[in-house]
Amino acid sequence: MEIQEKFAQFNQLKVVIVGDVMIDSYLWGKVERISPEAPVAVVNLQKREKRLGGAGNVALNIKALGAEPFLCSVIGDDSDAQLLEDLLNKNQISSQGIVRSPARKTTIKHRVLGGSQHLLRIDSEDQHPVQANESAKLLTVFEELAQKADVIIFQDYDKGVLTAENIPLMLGIAQEKQIPTVIDPKKRNFKNYRGATLFKPNLKELREGLDMNIEPNSESLSQAIEILKEETGIENAMITLSEDGVFIQYNSDNQLIPAHKREIADVSGAGDTVISVAAVCLASGFSGRWLAEIANLGGGLVCEHAGVVPISKVELEQEVLKIFKS
Repeated sequence: MEIQEKFAQFNQLKVVIVGDVMIDSYLWGKVERISPEAPVAVVNLQKREKRLGGAGNVALNIKALGAEPFLCSVIGDDSDAQLLEDLLNKNQISSQGIVRSPARKTTIKHRVLGGSQHLLRIDSEDQHPVQANESAKLLTVFEELAQKADVIIFQDYDKGVLTAENIPLMLGIAQEKQIPTVIDPKKRNFKNYRGATLFKPNLKELREGLDMNIEPNSESLSQAIEILKEETGIENAMITLSEDGVFIQYNSDNQLIPAHKREIADVSGAGDTVISVAAVCLASGFSGRWLAEIANLGGGLVCEHAGVVPISKVELEQEVLKIFKS
């Protein structure tokens, strides 16, 4: 297999990401004293930053890998919604699939950091499922965007955009058009992705979704995935195992792929990178083993960076060639 040829194909891909998009807000400062009003740190604010988060961070990863992302989500009709669309424009990501609703808040997560210490997080969000009219609008823009998609990512953070009612309809559209689907699930909709091409929970999500005690070894994971397939009708599964690597069952071939040793700076965003790499590799025709190997590498690379930082195609390709040159 020619790695360079496969990676070059990323540039021709169009990827639809449907799910919960949000804003990650950071307040950076120094802590030099305790408040006289209460036993809490006083943060002397030095920098503010707002970034695309949730499914938006997956879109950033897809773009960094050379493909073209199309976000599909429901947000509020508030000042944070405008900020989110401004961030999309700044990053040259289409807002065609963004549905605004006055009945919802735009999700924003404010993080307060003193130096490198994460002190506090304040979330402004709705978690209830989208209303019928909101879901109908979402389905309309999803079907339009699916016309051009090479692969579709369902990015679920349990914020209500993906529901038991709209997931089967969107999967049906994808299946009718023979578009592969990659799922990053959460607990609420864990068993609603019948017929999905590749299902990617982490080990904790798999345990919670199946209500089973699953160990990070091939035998235990193989048994769990067989049960998962019976209960959900998914085709293939890849389980991320943090420091233990990833396990993939693809076309009945089981592979436990260990993590590569790295200097870990921050694990934030690793799951978003893994799902992004897996999606473009799937659309480019990589085998299950190679898909998992490369996604595993991508997840490890992002952990070497502080903060949520997309991994570029060049960086990932160089790492793949270095490690698997033989």
